[in-house]
Amino acid sequence: MRWLALAAAGLASVTLCGCFDGTVRNPPEAGAGAHHSKQQGGREGADGEGGEGEARGEGGAGTISIAAVGDTGMGITPVLPPEPATYLDPISGELTGDVVFGNLEGTLTNVSEDVKCGGAEPGTCFAFRVPPEYAHYLADAGFTVMSNANNHSYDFGEAGENETVDALHAAGIEQTGLPGEITVVEAGGLRVALLGFAPYSNTASLTDLGTAQGLIEQARGMADVVIVAIHAGAEGSEAIHTPDAEETYLGEDRGNAVEFAHMAVRAGADLILGSGPHVLRGMEIYRGRLIAYSLGNFCGYHNFSLEGVLGETVVLHATLAADGSFRSGRLASVRMIEAGQPVPDPEGAGAALVAQLSKEDFGSAGIDVDSAGRFSR
Repeated sequence: MRWLALAAAGLASVTLCGCFDGTVRNPPEAGAGAHHSKQQGGREGADGEGGEGEARGEGGAGTISIAAVGDTGMGITPVLPPEPATYLDPISGELTGDVVFGNLEGTLTNVSEDVKCGGAEPGTCFAFRVPPEYAHYLADAGFTVMSNANNHSYDFGEAGENETVDALHAAGIEQTGLPGEITVVEAGGLRVALLGFAPYSNTASLTDLGTAQGLIEQARGMADVVIVAIHAGAEGSEAIHTPDAEETYLGEDRGNAVEFAHMAVRAGADLILGSGPHVLRGMEIYRGRLIAYSLGNFCGYHNFSLEGVLGETVVLHATLAADGSFRSGRLASVRMIEAGQPVPDPEGAGAALVAQLSKEDFGSAGIDVDSAGRFSR
């Protein structure tokens, strides 16, 4: 897919305030952002503040299918898979849908200047990059859209980020998540707007709720379906629960995922796809829309720890009506093995964990998952 229109937007200057995994950066300045699309058009704005049980009305005939995964990496140059072209083959059959989404946890660049970690001691800071041509392996596996809204997209500075975006586009993959960025594609016969948010100045801001709301409302007027990705929450095996509270990690503000997701739905988002905690979290239905608070890790050749729940994940399959309301879903359980390669998990551990957390954290609003990983509204 190629950009048909681009309204220029400058990235705010970036100040690095730490070199741990989750670098603190200054928040971006408010302002107009960039849009790129296959088609843009009008649509009425989002609903008002109404009651918790309200949902936007049923739309016309037809549905759209989305497959989504969490943090996606393929190594840390020079530590790379010996056969990168087949690295995702064991799970590629699940990466099918009108939209296939992943959070690109890292960069696709040959830039060698590591602006994030600098002279930090090994093991105290992590900067992720693989060669730009790896974008084609992601496309071959099935991905159609990646989010750059995370704490690794700027590991190699503006040059690395720009090369990453160019590599994705060259491989036919759309991307989103930069400041003010709204990506609109045609998928399943519908206009689909995609946005990504994280608490960093080189991304659309997760912590500036007012600006985020305005951007989502703008997207609502441009598309039939709006998908919002968030990189939010604390990290690690102790972070499987989703609190309705501000979260921090190593002193960094990681936002309130529940507050943001609910605001996003009220502003016009139809599906929320979470990443960041590196573990699965629960899912809920809010105003007829599905919120997946964290899809965990998906793959990473020596990028991530695989111990216990850190290695359990899922591919989320969601079917939405033409108006964006949630119809049905399926969780395909996946296990990361050996060097972070994803493989199907016939024991269904990932789906079972999401089912458990959904009820523990969201009660009656949490999704009900059957033994086959299926759930519905």
